[in-house]
Amino acid sequence: MSERQVLIVGAGPTGLSLALWLTRLGVGVRIIDKAAQPGTTSRALVVHARTLEFYAQLGLAGRCVDGGRPLDAVNLWVAGRSVARAVLGAMGAGLSPFPYVLILPQDEHERLLIERLADVGVKVERGVDFLGFEESGSRVVARLRRGDGAEEECDTAYLAGCDGAHSTVRETLGIGFPGGTYEHLFYVADVDAHGPAVNGELHASLDDAEFVAIFPLKGDRRVRFVGVVREEAETKGEELTWDDVSKGLLDRMRVDVDRVNWFSTYRVHHRVADRFQTGRVFLLGDAAHIHSPVGGQGMNTGIGDAVNLAWKLATVLRGDSARLAETYEEERVAFARRLVATTDRAFTIITSRGRRARWTRLSVAPRVIPILTSLKAVRRLMFHTISQTMIHYRSSPLSVGAAGRIRGGDRLPWVPLDGGQDNFMPLASLDWQLHVYGDATAEIAEVCRQRRLALHVFPWRDAMRRAGLRRDAGYLIRPDGHVGLADPAAATATLQAYLDARGLR
Repeated sequence: MSERQVLIVGAGPTGLSLALWLTRLGVGVRIIDKAAQPGTTSRALVVHARTLEFYAQLGLAGRCVDGGRPLDAVNLWVAGRSVARAVLGAMGAGLSPFPYVLILPQDEHERLLIERLADVGVKVERGVDFLGFEESGSRVVARLRRGDGAEEECDTAYLAGCDGAHSTVRETLGIGFPGGTYEHLFYVADVDAHGPAVNGELHASLDDAEFVAIFPLKGDRRVRFVGVVREEAETKGEELTWDDVSKGLLDRMRVDVDRVNWFSTYRVHHRVADRFQTGRVFLLGDAAHIHSPVGGQGMNTGIGDAVNLAWKLATVLRGDSARLAETYEEERVAFARRLVATTDRAFTIITSRGRRARWTRLSVAPRVIPILTSLKAVRRLMFHTISQTMIHYRSSPLSVGAAGRIRGGDRLPWVPLDGGQDNFMPLASLDWQLHVYGDATAEIAEVCRQRRLALHVFPWRDAMRRAGLRRDAGYLIRPDGHVGLADPAAATATLQAYLDARGLR
């Protein structure tokens, strides 16, 4: 598969991640972007545990962690008063090898991905516009225009639209993008500052009509502000500057700004495309779904799209089940719709000027949130939710069975082992594999040998039971670390039937 089998339009984190995964899986790619240079500023800051787990499969997680800043705690302020503090490291302990949120600005994040792609011989083609395409049988012919104005045709097996909220690929397909726009105008500012809230932790502050979040960046005094522009200043549009931002909340938090490095304003939208796939063309990332910044889910969701699609396309191009790629939309669109709905509700409460939302912010939140964050079960649920380690595909046609608390479609639970090892390390193969926690029978080992399916047997320990695994059960793991088949009996007939029914050779 050395020829370029997939054309990727858009070189943001989603497109770059898709290119990396496909390349590692032996699929030739071409990745283009209409921008002449990579971005130098960004709103996306957060890299969650599930994304780092995906990157660990590529050997990239360490570089991201070294380049970013792990976020150990989140603080909530209401009306200028600190009311709650949640320690993220403790929340995620034992759930993931990355039990924290990583702060890594998108432009720096993209540079790491671009460098890794260059290491494997893939270069982003800059200043190339996608004009349209035609699909015929087993091929897609895309029309492109290079920076010198010359047009060309690109013949490929699949086309991936990773070209953002204003996706030309989506518009060419004529796919609807229903949703709406929030009433406020928001700002983002990268500043040097000092004060109690500039302490390496995340601080979110609510008030009667204001909102601001303070994200720590690398460096002792460098932080990122995300907040709401004053209503009376919104009419200035693109002429807005830092001087138009209300400083009331920052003053009450005793935060002093020494220098503004860059400043921008933007509107926040919530939309999900009607379809994520038409024939041999797919939509990923912001081209498929956009939502509020609550929880820092956007960029991570796009990377999850890329991982989900990459191994399926690679499997199809290898000659296995052609229907496998069709499960991409089914698995990812359901999650995108749930995410938009939940973040929309949360964001409305945080930012709405309505009476009920203000009462919730100023009266309910200061009383309820400290109680909730003090409960271990709630803290762990919060980590599972924001880290995206709770994402599952239980309703997918690829998901079968249950063993212990683990069902087909669930993310494989993480279990640390002796000597700094864990049960995630075999996932670096990016291939299907069978896990048995306890003892595997000679019969199941022989079937795995015949099918060239890697078998990993882990000696039983109590940590596996606590993680929800069942002793001696068989867990067929997909290339993305999700469970395809969970069989309490680890029966050879069940494994064979699963593989054969899905055309997996």
